[in-house]
Order: sequence, then structure tokens, then C-alpha cells
Amino acid sequence: MAFAHDTVEALESAVWLANTRLEPDTLTSLGALAEYFDRFGYTGKRPTQADLEPVRAIRPRLRELFLATRDGAVPMVNEILATASAVPRVVRHGDTDWHIHATSDDRPLDERILVETAMAVIDMIRADEMSRFDRCAMDHCDGVVLDLSRNRSRKYCSVACTNRAAAAAYRARQAKDDSPGA
Repeated sequence: MAFAHDTVEALESAVWLANTRLEPDTLTSLGALAEYFDRFGYTGKRPTQADLEPVRAIRPRLRELFLATRDGAVPMVNEILATASAVPRVVRHGDTDWHIHATSDDRPLDERILVETAMAVIDMIRADEMSRFDRCAMDHCDGVVLDLSRNRSRKYCSVACTNRAAAAAYRARQAKDDSPGA
């Protein structure tokens, strides 16, 4: 299933943000927050030091939303939108064509992230695609996976986990080949 560009961008940025809380935590400075802001093309006022802790604080909530069932995600989305008094509007800026924003650019960054994520999750709920979110298949990893691939083959939250899994599989094959009777 193909999703609108703004849906994909909001989901990818929020999953990336949720996974920054994994060890080692990679969102510990204003510089890291500014890089996130720029990487995912947020508009509005640039983050300040005052935005760092509120953005860090929403990461568990994002994870909970992504790992919820379809029916479980609905009240979470509704609560996010109601709390922010979200009012959807169609906008265009920069190189991005018409898309939906549901909060103004002068709102706190954590609120903008939550609202944009909630709006994107609405598309996932309506399309019955919440199964595209999952936990990372790597042992001892608590990351969230967003699988937007056609064949739903994504299992790992990051390149690091993908590489660790490949290395472990290689070592297992080597051990099997080196065992007596192989």
C-alpha cells in the first residue's frame, strides 16, 4: 500500500525519534535535536534548549502508539489531537507539495511531533495497516520497526541491528561448517 509523502515522513521521523532512546541514547543535546529537526524537514521555529526535554519525554509515548493494536491506537490518537486542539489545514512549503498540518508552526516542537505523528497514524488505522509497526527482531533490542516495504520483509530497527543479525547468522553457519561431521 502506498501512503502519502507526509504520512511516510511523519512516521519515519517519529519512529526514528522513538528509537533514539535505545542505548546509547542519541538525543542528549540541542545539537542532536537540531539535526533531527533538519533531517526530517520540520518547519516553524527552530528547537531551543527548552525543547530538548519535552521532545525526549514523548519517546515512550510514541513507542506505545506504534506498538498498539488498531483499536488501541484510536484513543491515543484522539487524545493527542484533542489535547493539542488540532485543526487540520492544507499547506505547501519549500519543495513539499500540498499536505496536511494540524497544528501551527509556533507550537512547541514536542506537540508538533505528536500531532503530525497522530495524523499519520490515522492513515495507518484507516488502511488497517498498524501491523506495519513491530518490535525489532534482534535479541535484546527494544527498537520499533516501521515496515513500509511491499513484501513486509523489514525485521530490524536499524542498520546496526541488521548488521548484528547478519554477523550472528554468519557465525552460526561457520560454526556448523566447522563442526565434526559437517
